[in-house]
Amino acid sequence: MELRTFHHHLLQGFMLLSLISNCYARFVVEKNSLTVTSPEKIKGTHDSAIGNFGIPQYGGSMAGVVVYPKENQKACKSFDDFGISFKSKPGSLPTFVLVDRGGASAVLVADDIEEALITMDNPEEDSSSAKYIENITIPSALIEKTFGETLKKAISGGDMVNVNLDWREAVPHPDDRVEYELWTNSNDECGVKCDMLMAFVKDFKGAAQILEKGGYSQFTPHYITWYCPQAFTLSRQCKSQCINRGRYCAPDPEQDFSSGYEGKDVVIENLRQLCVFKVANETNRPWVWWDYVTDFQIRCPMKEKKYNKECADVVIKSLGLDAKKIEKCMGDPDADMENSVLKEEQDAQVGKGSRGDVTILPTLVVNNRQYRGKLAKGAVLKAICAGFEETTEPAVCLSGDVETNECLENNGGCWQDKAANLTACRDTFRGRVCECPLVDGVQFKGDGYSHCEPGGPGRCKINNGGCWHESQNGRAYSACLDNGDVKCQCPPGFKGDGVKSCEDIDECKEKRACQCPECSCKNTWGSYECTCNGDLLYIRDHDTCISKSGTEVRSAWAAMSVILIGLAMAGGGAYLVYKYRLRSYMDSEIRAIMAQYMPLDSQGEVPNYVSNDRA
Repeated sequence: MELRTFHHHLLQGFMLLSLISNCYARFVVEKNSLTVTSPEKIKGTHDSAIGNFGIPQYGGSMAGVVVYPKENQKACKSFDDFGISFKSKPGSLPTFVLVDRGGASAVLVADDIEEALITMDNPEEDSSSAKYIENITIPSALIEKTFGETLKKAISGGDMVNVNLDWREAVPHPDDRVEYELWTNSNDECGVKCDMLMAFVKDFKGAAQILEKGGYSQFTPHYITWYCPQAFTLSRQCKSQCINRGRYCAPDPEQDFSSGYEGKDVVIENLRQLCVFKVANETNRPWVWWDYVTDFQIRCPMKEKKYNKECADVVIKSLGLDAKKIEKCMGDPDADMENSVLKEEQDAQVGKGSRGDVTILPTLVVNNRQYRGKLAKGAVLKAICAGFEETTEPAVCLSGDVETNECLENNGGCWQDKAANLTACRDTFRGRVCECPLVDGVQFKGDGYSHCEPGGPGRCKINNGGCWHESQNGRAYSACLDNGDVKCQCPPGFKGDGVKSCEDIDECKEKRACQCPECSCKNTWGSYECTCNGDLLYIRDHDTCISKSGTEVRSAWAAMSVILIGLAMAGGGAYLVYKYRLRSYMDSEIRAIMAQYMPLDSQGEVPNYVSNDRA
């Protein structure tokens, strides 16, 4: 039997939102892209509907070859019965067939009537079909009848049909935080579906809490309820399944109104779990919800008759939650009035924007897009990780069991500097990106594919700026010089081009050092060592030797001292001569001036001349 169902098939092991709303529920078909890459005559991109079973490769894509079997074309029986195997051989492209009953990598289901795409699901609720669907671990997609006929015709004509299934845009990924919600139920007696849900919550708890504690996600639990039509609020069925006078109802867990737990018990525990989340969220510990629901499943199961308030209170106390706040949040289930918490849940069931109404339980919504596929840890984590903007994914999304690190093979085709152990390849959940790195505060610039070059200050820290560098005997030298522009110049003590090589200069051989008579020179790598004879001390700055006591002058110091003394004496003599001559000159000038007005001791009396002018 072909595995598909219509959108009006809304019952998934739980009661519907209401008996009336089935006709009006807005069910959104979640799609992915399917591209035919060959043969040329049918190349193109088409929509396909993601099945509600199997494991879609959210955030990724898969290329393969389409195979249309000559026998068992509707896959009503196992292909093993026909001796057919679709398992891909090592090195070959994955095989895409209609259904997974022989080891294929993906299943394409061609519709048998002309209609809009629908969401495939298991058509029956018996345990055998549910377990069969649970074992499907490959992605599935429904394609339109016309497109399916085109593929069949090409294959029957001998063409090799290559296609690419792409889920990279199946989940919006606008920023570095994912918002997701799980529509769940506390009922653990609804059969295979409930068992699958309980197992998922326990298995996913660890990953969910890592995401939440790290601030990478915002998780919100939700619970579906339906309301009893007003004409039946006083009926036995509504009284046993509803609280608040028929406003909030759940199906009877055992489908037996005369024994066991009632639907209203489920509604009350659902309400309690909602309030646990709200109270935990108020204390900035929203992840405690996962602890409560998993502990409640283990400690308070219906089968052991522990599904009650007393057992719930024990779990609440063990987690350090405020029981009084939770009771206040829950309100009075017998009151003839709306419950604000459950009313909010009923409003949230209605789809907003691109999201359809929540009509199937369990339902996972990631970034306002309903998840399709198997409710399993690895599959759900893929969908959540696909909701992060590229390069912002937390480490849990890059683990080996979630995605493949494409940078490990051929460096992802990106630029790399093997000598400096640098690469532009950056692994993300959707695949690698080639992005020049930031290393030790130095930003590399380039296209990330063929080249990346360091820019800004500090470039000599990165592989010595591409210049020569070497270490010997605990000493390290680099030819990198950064004065705004990096250039390669051999350091003092070396000679060469500064890029490929710098050779040591033998200062002793080239007589660049230790030239004093008492000096002995020894060349070292990048430098030299000078020693003095006897008890003399070498002064490197002056290239000379002096006595360690400082009382005797040797070599150049003695000569320098004589010169200095000589210069001092010559300067002093010149100053005395200059001073004597200047003084003599000044004295003669002063005497000449004074002689005009008074006789000096060395002169006679000056005669008094009378003018011949008459008055």
